Formats: sequence, C-alpha cells, structure tokens
Amino acid sequence: MGRPMLKMLLAVVFAASSAVAVPASAANAGAGAGANVYPPWSHGRNDPAVERGLEFTVAEVDNLPDFHGDPGNAQLVVFVGGNYYFAMAPLVAQFEAEHPDLRGKIYYETIPPGLLVRQIEHGGTITVGNMTWTVKADVFAAGMKGVQNMIDRGYARAPMVRYATNDLAIMVPRGNPAGIKSLADLAKPGVRVVMPNPQFEGIARQIKAALVKAGGAALERTVYDVKVKNGETILTHIHHRQSPMFLMQGKADAGVTWKSEAIFQEQSGNPIDHVVIPAAHNATAIYAAAVLKDAAHPKAAEAWVQFLKSPPALAIFARYGFKPYRPE
Repeated sequence: MGRPMLKMLLAVVFAASSAVAVPASAANAGAGAGANVYPPWSHGRNDPAVERGLEFTVAEVDNLPDFHGDPGNAQLVVFVGGNYYFAMAPLVAQFEAEHPDLRGKIYYETIPPGLLVRQIEHGGTITVGNMTWTVKADVFAAGMKGVQNMIDRGYARAPMVRYATNDLAIMVPRGNPAGIKSLADLAKPGVRVVMPNPQFEGIARQIKAALVKAGGAALERTVYDVKVKNGETILTHIHHRQSPMFLMQGKADAGVTWKSEAIFQEQSGNPIDHVVIPAAHNATAIYAAAVLKDAAHPKAAEAWVQFLKSPPALAIFARYGFKPYRPE
C-alpha cells in the first residue's frame, strides 16, 4: 500500500483515546446515548511531551489521537499496534519514572499493526490529512506472529519478547438492545455488525477462527461475506477506534473486539457493554515486541522491550483484563 492509501485510511480520525479516561458525561455534555461522544477523550493528557507550545485540538476535525509526543525530540520511538492504545499512557508514565532521563522524550504511534508495518516499509514516513512527517521506529510491538514476521523479513532483530495475552469479546451498546448473546447471533438478518477489516487488521484472523469454532464456515462466511455485500457488516479501518464509535452512534448493534477494549470503554464511562465469548469459541492473542535493526536508540529500545514483561507493566495491563504471558 502506498502513501495515498495510508492517507485515506489514517485521515479517518474517528477515534481514540486515553488511559487517562474522561467519562462521557464530562467530556461531552449532553451526549445522550453516546452519539456525540468524540475523541480524544483524554483531552490531550496522553501526550508525553513536556513542551507543547500552542494547544490546538478540535474534536472530529484535528485531533490525531493515534500519535503521541514530539517526534522531533524523541529518544525512544515505539510503534505499537493499537490493540492496547489505552494502556500506553500509564505504561509510558511508569517507564519514565524508572528512566527519568527519557521523560518527555518518548514518541509512540497506535495505529493498526499492518499499517505500522507499511509505515516502516516507507522508511517511517506517514501522511495524515495535509501533514507528512518521518519518524523511524525503535520498537515494533504487535501480535506474536506479526513481530516474528518482521524478524523474518529482516526489519527487527531476535529475540522478541512475549509479555501479555488477550481474549475476544462482543462489544455492544449499553443495555445490549439487540439482545446479542453469542457469535451466532451476529449472523441473524437485521443485526448490524461492525468488524475489523482482514486486509490490514490482524485481529480479523482470530475473529474468523472464532466464528468457525462457533458456527462452522457458514457462520464466518455469513458475517464476513454475505452481510458485507448486503450492507449489514461494516468493515473498519481502525477497529478499536471505529467499532465503539459506530456502536455509540447507533450505526451498528454489535462488533467483535479484544475484551480489553470493551473493558476500557466501560471504565471510561462510555455507553458500551460486552458479551463474553466462551473459551471453546474464543481466540487468544499473544503480544510481543522486538527492537528494530536500524533503531536509532537501541539501548532505550531494549529497555522498553524488557520493561513490558516487568511486574509494574503487567500490573497496568491487568487493569484492562490482559493476562501475563506464560510459556506452555
């Protein structure tokens, strides 16, 4: 995918947020059922930069919620798949407490892993709207298979570090008005579904596998083919941003995400609930990280990668339902 496609995908800033969450009622007075809840819900408090200069953030228009810090002053650059964007602010704060020399000098991005890979392939250059900038990653963090692929391709160096796991859940609007009880319910006629796009969102592989476990190939085909064609399944560009927004805006009745993302939305006070997927039908992600071979800050990068499996970091992950990685 070239820069024009990246521009198209990333200019869709429906999204995102914060580990320092602001309840919907406070962030957007009169939001009602959530139709007018707009990011960035952190009100800029997830920016690790110390000197911020002019403050200019306009919800829905100019908010860049997936880009954090000062790329021009960075001494550690982390590209992390957005599946735990909400945990990054407390992780960075804890890491800075342990490495005070890096305070205010960490830059990180939280777009989907497939898009981060494409940014790395473009030498770190990315375009969002009318702005283009270049920042080369020191660390790539994503699902284990994605990190291993970057090692195999020569972009990252072994060994990777595995640190946490996560399970799937069905995210629904508060009160679950469509009465969704299982993955099989997503195939019902009239149920509007929002799902990650398999083209560049790794979670789609696990979701497809879960659908097959729950209802065979027919269920997977109905959700990801038949309903896409008839308009009852929306495919996202940034699922962990767009899925909750579409649900709160009344555009969808349910969508599969990582359980941690639903827990974060609930903790934030947004009108979101989730339906548990039984273990027999679920899928587990293993999160990993590796230092890139051309990292400009290899010592800081290695420190971050090792930090991710430390007790303080795992305690932060646990707030959102993640579990520590345990080798089988």
